[in-house]
Amino acid sequence: MNPELQKELKQKLEERKTNIEKELQYFATKNKTGDNWDTNFPVEENCDDIECEEDEVEEYENLLPVEHSLELQLKDINIALEKIANSKYGKCEVCDADIDEERLRAIPEARTCTKHK
Repeated sequence: MNPELQKELKQKLEERKTNIEKELQYFATKNKTGDNWDTNFPVEENCDDIECEEDEVEEYENLLPVEHSLELQLKDINIALEKIANSKYGKCEVCDADIDEERLRAIPEARTCTKHK
């Protein structure tokens, strides 16, 4: 892989990682072990009626899949950054073929070629 392209994609991955972590910090707390995050239960002040409590539960339930999706994206980004560090970036995890540069430009954390996506 072209070293300049790899450098560009690494920078893009690092920026996406930072942005995802910032987004997660708005409503979740990072576990001390690993890259797992826990959605914080929203607590509103002066919430002492059943409707308000229902709203809190609904908001929490809506944030859980968002957290999960962002965690998965973060996991793929971390794997890609690790592969860059180990000079294994840009190879399909299924067939070991080179992942098309166009695919990597669109999805720099891609782990498989177009054939195995």
